[in-house]
Amino acid sequence: MNEITLLAITAASIGFFHTLFGPDHYLPFIMMSKARKWSFAKTIWITLICGFGHVAGSVILGIVGVSVGIAIGKIELFESVRGSLAAWLIIIFGFIYFVWGIYTAFKKHKHSHLHFHEDGYLHKHGHDHSQISEHSHKHTKTKKNITPWVLFTIFVLGPCEPLIPILMYPAAKNSLSGLIFITSVFGIVTVGTMLAVVIIASSGLKLLPMQKIEKYSHAIAGLLILASGLGIQFLGL
Repeated sequence: MNEITLLAITAASIGFFHTLFGPDHYLPFIMMSKARKWSFAKTIWITLICGFGHVAGSVILGIVGVSVGIAIGKIELFESVRGSLAAWLIIIFGFIYFVWGIYTAFKKHKHSHLHFHEDGYLHKHGHDHSQISEHSHKHTKTKKNITPWVLFTIFVLGPCEPLIPILMYPAAKNSLSGLIFITSVFGIVTVGTMLAVVIIASSGLKLLPMQKIEKYSHAIAGLLILASGLGIQFLGL
C-alpha cells in the first residue's frame, strides 16, 4: 500500500467521523428543513452546496498556504480562528431564529375581510391565523428567503481542520494528482456523510406526531441550532 492510498483511507475515515461527531454539519439543515417545510430536493441541494463550500474553503486555504510557504502551525491557527467565528455565527443565527420563532408562535394578527355569498349576502368578519375556521385562507406573499445564503456563508467560514495536515504530504511531494485525489476523497466522504445524516434524520422526523407543537417548530429549530453552536464553541464538539 503506497503513501497516497494510505492517506486517502485516513482522509475518508477522518471525513466520516469529523462530520458524524460534529452536529453543526447536519443539525441546521435537519431543523430548518422541518421548520421551513423545505422539499426533499431543496433540502438535498442546500446541504450539498453548503457541504462543498465548507470543504472548498479549507482546501483553498491549505493550497494557498502551502504554495506561499506558510507553516502548518500558522494555517491551523487561522483555521481555529475561522472555527470560532463560524461557531459564534451559528450561535447568533440560532438565537435570532429562536426569538423570531417564539414571536411567530405567539403573535395573533387579527384582520377583517369582506365575503360575498351566492345569495348576494355580503358580510365582514375578523380572524387571526392561529385559528382554523370556515373562513380560513392563505395570504400570498412574496418573500425572499435568505436562510440558505446565511447557512452557506457560515459553512464556507467553518473550517475542516483535519484536512490541512493531510494535504501537506502530497503538496510537499509536488504530487498534484495525489493532492486532488485526497481532497476529493475527503470532500466526497464529508458531504456524503452530511447528506446521509440529514436524509435519515429528516425522514425520521416526518414519522413523529408533531401536530401539537407545529407552531413552535421555528423556535425549536432555533433553540437546537443555538445549542449546537454553544456545544461547538464551549465543549469542542
